[in-house]
Amino acid sequence: MKPAALATSRKIIAVHSKSFALSSRLLPPLARDRAVVVYAWCRRADDAVDLMTTGDSHAALHSLRSELDAIYAGSPLQDPILEAFQQVVGERGIPRLYPDELIAGLAMDADGRRYDTLPQLLHYCYRVAGTVGLMMCHVLGVRDEVATRHAVHLGVAMQLTNICRDVGEDWQRRRLYLPVEMLRQHDCAWIADLGGQPFPARARTAVAPVIAALLAIADDYYRSGDAGLPLLDWRSSVAIRTARQVYSHIGARVRAQACDPLAGRAFVPTAAKLVLAGRAAAASVRLAFESRRGLGSPVVPRRVVHADDVLPLTGEASVSSAIYSHRSSS
Repeated sequence: MKPAALATSRKIIAVHSKSFALSSRLLPPLARDRAVVVYAWCRRADDAVDLMTTGDSHAALHSLRSELDAIYAGSPLQDPILEAFQQVVGERGIPRLYPDELIAGLAMDADGRRYDTLPQLLHYCYRVAGTVGLMMCHVLGVRDEVATRHAVHLGVAMQLTNICRDVGEDWQRRRLYLPVEMLRQHDCAWIADLGGQPFPARARTAVAPVIAALLAIADDYYRSGDAGLPLLDWRSSVAIRTARQVYSHIGARVRAQACDPLAGRAFVPTAAKLVLAGRAAAASVRLAFESRRGLGSPVVPRRVVHADDVLPLTGEASVSSAIYSHRSSS
């Protein structure tokens, strides 16, 4: 992989996600390089759509799809990130479905999609985050293909956490990800029709239990994601477990702010991240010794995983009931 592409990729991850930058440094060297390239391509795609006006974003989406055509056709590429991503796609056999679905999720953002139901929101989460988990399964390798399901669930959990953290910020960008059916349960579905106006102060306490309910749903997905960690090599497990712990702690901080959408951006300080990384390392080493029997070396997954294969979460009782579990607090 060309040094310039790696340097650019490392800069992108360092600037845009300190949590993932920390986690990536815990990976084995070759996996680390591939992982930061995948992240850089995902960020490049996200910025190409997110930083444009509505009309320009649709042109950006067309350009992204054309670039994918060239990447998967093996055509020569000038952009170092595209060239590096093409190399990773070829070396690790990343199915085209995954970057295609991620772009489809970005298109949902560009269209200002409103989510009426929880399953619609989960499908969006599969597209913009679950597919990243699937690509990482190819980058890192897995000892059992069931790990791909858990990787999607971990991505969904992280995206739900992002959504809960960023309600106020997203509102300023005229986006609302909270499902209307959940808002309706707390008599605040009317806010879905107020795009472009300041967030109504009288909706803060009504929206809070919806955010809390989504965090509870994220917890279920985190638990499923945890089940896939022993199916990675131990260093990859440390890295992914660290990212998981950081994100779930962001959710805990949102809860500590009473799930107030206007309380300010919740974050985990660097010192706390380092503590979480240490705990992740200890847990991964312990599990590596406990689970290594009967498990082979990590390999590239062979099965292409669609949203319908992994959503909704098996054993839905806890997930669906969480939608309403905080109703009494409104």
